[in-house]
Amino acid sequence: MFKKISNNVREAFDELLHKVTWPTWKELQSSALVVMVASFIIALVVFVMDISFENIMKFIYGLFY
Repeated sequence: MFKKISNNVREAFDELLHKVTWPTWKELQSSALVVMVASFIIALVVFVMDISFENIMKFIYGLFY
């Protein structure tokens, strides 16, 4: 059982070192920038939706109370 586990770990380590294509530093920076911009845009959209729904609900409750 321990032999299977150690063999599995060894194969996974070998695959990570020799078979996986890792991004270059420039590609990594570019991808990180895309993720940051997309996250900011999504956060901005959620913020605008939150403020809009808050104002809509205040208007609706203002009609009844």
